[in-house]
Amino acid sequence: MASVVVLLMMVAALTVVSLEGVRTAGVPQAVLNGEQRIAADTALSVRTAIDAEAGALRRKAEAYPATSTSTPTTALTALASAAQGPFGRALLDARTGRLLATGGKAVPLAGVDIAKVASERGEIPPRLVTSASTQQLLYFAEVTLPARDPGRPDRRWLLVVCEPLPALMAYGDGRTTEVLEASGTSLATAVRGTASPASARSALPTEAARAAHASGRGTDASGSLLGAAIGDRRIVAGWSQVASATGPGETDGLGLVVLSSRAVPSTTTAADYSDSALRAAGVLALLALLLGLALHFSFQRPLLRVYLSAGRLARGATGAGSAASSAELSRPVPVHGFGELARIGRALESLRGQLLGESGPRDLPARRGPGYRALAAAGMLVVACWSVPMIFMLNQADTATAVPAPVLADQQARTEIATNRVRQSLDRSYTGLREAAASLPGRSRDAQAEILRTSLADYKQYRSLYLLDRSGGITLRVGGTPLRTLIHVPDGGGITTVNASGPIPSIAAYAQVRAGKSRAPAAGVVLFGEIDVKALNSLLPRPKLGSVWVTDRNDRVLAASVGYRAFQSLPESGLTRLARATKGAPGTVGTATSAVHSTSRGLSVDAAAPLAQKGPTAALGWHVVTSEPAAALQIPAVQAEQRTMLAGILGLAVSAAGMGWLHVVVVRPLRAVAVLAERLAGGDRRTVLHPVNHDEIGSITRNLELVRQALAEQDRAARADRATGPARPLRENTLQL
Repeated sequence: MASVVVLLMMVAALTVVSLEGVRTAGVPQAVLNGEQRIAADTALSVRTAIDAEAGALRRKAEAYPATSTSTPTTALTALASAAQGPFGRALLDARTGRLLATGGKAVPLAGVDIAKVASERGEIPPRLVTSASTQQLLYFAEVTLPARDPGRPDRRWLLVVCEPLPALMAYGDGRTTEVLEASGTSLATAVRGTASPASARSALPTEAARAAHASGRGTDASGSLLGAAIGDRRIVAGWSQVASATGPGETDGLGLVVLSSRAVPSTTTAADYSDSALRAAGVLALLALLLGLALHFSFQRPLLRVYLSAGRLARGATGAGSAASSAELSRPVPVHGFGELARIGRALESLRGQLLGESGPRDLPARRGPGYRALAAAGMLVVACWSVPMIFMLNQADTATAVPAPVLADQQARTEIATNRVRQSLDRSYTGLREAAASLPGRSRDAQAEILRTSLADYKQYRSLYLLDRSGGITLRVGGTPLRTLIHVPDGGGITTVNASGPIPSIAAYAQVRAGKSRAPAAGVVLFGEIDVKALNSLLPRPKLGSVWVTDRNDRVLAASVGYRAFQSLPESGLTRLARATKGAPGTVGTATSAVHSTSRGLSVDAAAPLAQKGPTAALGWHVVTSEPAAALQIPAVQAEQRTMLAGILGLAVSAAGMGWLHVVVVRPLRAVAVLAERLAGGDRRTVLHPVNHDEIGSITRNLELVRQALAEQDRAARADRATGPARPLRENTLQL
């Protein structure tokens, strides 16, 4: 009983401690966390773009059909398509670093140790070259040429392509996104809408670079910063390193940091939950004390008195006629408490009279009124009167006001970033397929198969590549068996869904195969690349973004970050309405949108965005939909609701466990003892009473067993006297016993 009171006091203290830390003044932590994750998502996009460009250049260099007679100029011309537009390119002797050929803009090689770079065998990571006016990335790839003279080692050329940093995008109105070098100098900036004043953000790049340096190079560390105040608004910023999260990667040595910042409203009206926490804790502490006092006076004290009375009766029954025994038996047994203890008290009084010979066995009246089981249930009910309002009524978050507007905007921005990540992956898949299709004309079947195998190895998102004729028959295939092929082969190129039902969505990119060097397609030959849905699913999960789905134009699920069934509807009707709300006027792709929904699991922060506005995926009409439970975000109103509910659940659990344990350990054995005592008082001398518990109830059972033995011996002596002669006075027989 004391443990129950102590545990309830601990729940009251926990209520105060947990709710005192929830405050809404200033900028909520959820806003800072959202900005940090936006920076991390943007850094992932930058890293992916750099990795993709470096990989494309290497694949181009490896596929170049070099011969012993190849010249640097012809090789550089053939490799020029790896670079986009007029960007600079150069071909160097990998052994000496001598410049062999150049093309496009000048390649800034002055700040690069070419000999050191050339000595790095295998995949050479990009280098960052900065100057007063430009910041560029140098990508490297090796070109191996057969030796001109037999017996001599192969020649190695080093292809260098100079490109600017990947295009940077800012998501969310008023957000500024920057790419910083290790010293904090801004290399690229993107702004969406009206940016906050530069003076208010001037200190953030240095702080972000310092924080990134402290976290170590080659990691994907991220964090958040709080900037200057602008009236009733405050600058919040997030930073993240552009480095591989799974080990050494292309961007680890660049030292790039993404900084994302924007001005958000600063909450001036503080919502402090300390007063409500103190009141709730005070009520629970008072209930705990009242419950403890009620159990003490109505249960513990009567139980101890019955225990003493049973001991006194046992001593009188085993006193063997002594004066002390007579004194013990001469005192009536008071009836204490109610329920089971009152029944035991009446049974003891009846047994005392039987030991004295004043009365014989008698049936006690049937029990009436509530027992101590009802007391335990009442105790739990009292605590439930405090716990249930805490769980279902107090501090409930309001759907309209609980989630701050910046948090909702951050969810929409992160959804747009996820959408862009999916779009870029699909665009790269189509670009790779189109390049493979352009390499097929005029080659033998074996050479075409080798090209397809190389493409399948380079682009991991494909599960199979195959050529179709106009009848839909497969003429050449590498990789796995296609899930399904089109009967009517489309013209042109793009990305499409091959099926509309089934256990797995079949998504494929396709491109026409041209006839020889002409621009006309070959007779009925189309190259298809079936995209692995698992690869698409792997792009979707991001920390604290929640569940992510890719849906088709009919709002059916094609891919998801969580378990799903192909072509099923979205799990909530609110998500379906949100996806449909992104669709604009006929002929337009629509815009991103977000909303807070109330579901059976609580509040949910949801957003949706169209997959693409241009490119091969624009005509698909697909959407990316995200849903994050508000409980997973550090939103003050939701935190208060969670902690209030937790306190109520703990209070209910403690009372249920305590009262349940009291019923199992005390009340139920006491009910069994009451039944045995009444049967003994009714004349049952055969049932041996075995003590089960090693406590007061066990002692009462042992004392009743001594009384039973004394009464049994008394009955045997009375029967013997009746058999041998006149019966002696009953009082004398009792004293002899």
